[in-house]
Amino acid sequence: MNTTASNLKILVIDDSNTIRRSAEIFLKAGKHDVILAEDGFDALSKVSDFSPDLIFCDILMPRLDGYQTCAIIKRNARFSGVPIVMLSSKDGVFDKARGRMVGAQDYLTKPFTKDQLLKAVEQFGAPAGGATP
Repeated sequence: MNTTASNLKILVIDDSNTIRRSAEIFLKAGKHDVILAEDGFDALSKVSDFSPDLIFCDILMPRLDGYQTCAIIKRNARFSGVPIVMLSSKDGVFDKARGRMVGAQDYLTKPFTKDQLLKAVEQFGAPAGGATP
């Protein structure tokens, strides 16, 4: 059976409760399972427990920033193939380049719209080996 980009497990990592809740509402409207983490440390245990299909990760967070979080996830062989889309309130070329250096697939500027978020899910959330419609 060929699966489409629906019913994915998506982890949203952001220290802003507003951003986490917005992302959760948008992603659940797209019929996805959503896991929320408030910082990088919280995210690392949830990645291990839930094995998400796609991760949205804020860049500016306390304790462990988005770049560090992304790099740690990508270094783990079990999760190195999981697409990560960085989230930031800055739309800087340097931030985008640094995100790619640590293994991020793309970059979304906050505040994002429901359409932008679901488009990123469609683009990066296709199951491994599965064809996108």
